[in-house]
Amino acid sequence: MSAPPTLFQRFFPTTLLDRYVLKQLALGLTGITTGAIALIWLMQSLRFVSLVVDRGLSLRVFIELTGLMIPSFLAVILPITTFLVILFGYQRMTSDRETTVMQAAGLSASQMARPGVICATIATVLCYLLNLWIVPTSYHSFKKYQFEIRNRLAAYLIQEGVFTPLSKDMTVYVRSKDRNGQLRGIFVEDDRLPQSHATILAEYGSMIVVDDVPHVVLYNGSRQEIDKHNGRLDVLTFKRNLIDLTSKNHTARQPRDAGEMSISELLNPENASVSPRDRGKFAVEAWKRLTSPLTALSYGMVALFTVLSGAFSRHGNVKRPFIAILTVVAMIALNLLLQNLTSRNLQLVPLMWLVAGLPAALCAGLLFGPELRQRLRPRLS
Repeated sequence: MSAPPTLFQRFFPTTLLDRYVLKQLALGLTGITTGAIALIWLMQSLRFVSLVVDRGLSLRVFIELTGLMIPSFLAVILPITTFLVILFGYQRMTSDRETTVMQAAGLSASQMARPGVICATIATVLCYLLNLWIVPTSYHSFKKYQFEIRNRLAAYLIQEGVFTPLSKDMTVYVRSKDRNGQLRGIFVEDDRLPQSHATILAEYGSMIVVDDVPHVVLYNGSRQEIDKHNGRLDVLTFKRNLIDLTSKNHTARQPRDAGEMSISELLNPENASVSPRDRGKFAVEAWKRLTSPLTALSYGMVALFTVLSGAFSRHGNVKRPFIAILTVVAMIALNLLLQNLTSRNLQLVPLMWLVAGLPAALCAGLLFGPELRQRLRPRLS
């Protein structure tokens, strides 16, 4: 008895030839996508390398922080890598005469294109999972982690013998730091309160972190302020004092941006103070997440149409891949332009769906239409 069909085989009935082509496409898609993500991750991670080299941030924290950006990279490049794998995979089969053998064996255009359609469909489903769930969650975690690190970073920024600006309204100087992390000869210029600029001096102190907010405990020091009413210098001495080292603008979690919000939050923002322009940007972000996965299917169908629709050439045909690449580049540029225009006029939202999905329907009609009409002709006659 043969094994029962799997869930994948029920939805995508395949032959041995389909599985062979699908395996080649899957291996190519995995390799190209992994390489592209690694390259983009390396380029984007250079912004955080200084935190490890100069500020003492651990390698584990660096990898965790930059790793949260990977889903965003994957959602952007997966439609493009799907297009490249299908285009050059089928172009290689054409150059190796494999498609000629398939045609000689009686396979139709739809049967030859089926592995590519399955590959593009799976990529589209993955893009929807990324855009609707994984990317917003990972980006929210990235922003939250980045905020926590920024608050903790004060402990790494302070260097002995250097006036260190922790923010635009606070500067710290430390004469020396010992192996136990104790600070000596501390000077703090605190301008966080516009009406009360303070200069704080202390013999020694130590860094502590309370609720992800860095503080410094100062011992045997003084706090000096100028009274704006009479111009007198007020001096307050202390034996122990605790001050936080965060800017007053970063003591609370920053408002969530569009990349962290869900589709429902983007389409119906709760904050009444959101400007109409920002509401337009939020709406465009929501519709972009819903429409951009369709580009994986459209790009794949463009690749299949350009490779399988023409006559075979013994000398190879570089014109078709070139035309396909130019077409996809034009589609990407049109998508970007349309997103910019839609943020100003939400009535253009249907065009986003049209640009994302119409190429797939057109290419499918041109590629499979003749075969479909031929099958329907005996029934109509």
